[in-house]
Amino acid sequence: MRTGRPAVQITLTRQEHAELSRRRAQRKGPADSKLRAEIILSYASGEPGSSIARRLGITAQTVSRWRLRFSQWGLEGLNDEPRSGRPRSISDEKVQEVVDRVRQTKPEDASHWSSRRMSKATDISMASVQRIWRAFGLKPHLEQTFKPSTDPAFVDKVHDIVGLYLNPPDKALVLCIDEKSQIQALDRTQPGLPLTSGHPVTRAHDY
Repeated sequence: MRTGRPAVQITLTRQEHAELSRRRAQRKGPADSKLRAEIILSYASGEPGSSIARRLGITAQTVSRWRLRFSQWGLEGLNDEPRSGRPRSISDEKVQEVVDRVRQTKPEDASHWSSRRMSKATDISMASVQRIWRAFGLKPHLEQTFKPSTDPAFVDKVHDIVGLYLNPPDKALVLCIDEKSQIQALDRTQPGLPLTSGHPVTRAHDY
């Protein structure tokens, strides 16, 4: 006989299904909201949690967490939990806008986004723009070698990290660790091309 925790059962009302479908279909909605709606709709349709996790590129724990919260609190359970410390001064939608602009667009008068131009375009401070870019590993000045993630859960996975950068709690220490520790990056694997009019310097992404 199989033992262990029974699977959480989800049955959607007509209103819940309509609202979740609306969130999933939003083209400019927050990526984390769309992901959570996709998880619940997929699970309610009978797709196993392990299959949902593989298809969306997330962990099974993430799938379980959001389906459990939905089963307990409904649509309200899909909202972000309140953070301790100071209230957030920059919304998730604004963070998403900054990320989408630098990944999908270019300014009219330059070859790449600068923090000053992005600050004017999004009406947030240059320091906030730089913190968001750092949190997401975005380097617009190296955009020809910049390799953004194609993971549909990209924003959701770094949501907590962005929160640390934008609203660090008191007496907190945040450390950034390179994936190649104890190896000095002396040079790139391939020579780059110099800066030319309308084009940034190109560099190999690996070393």
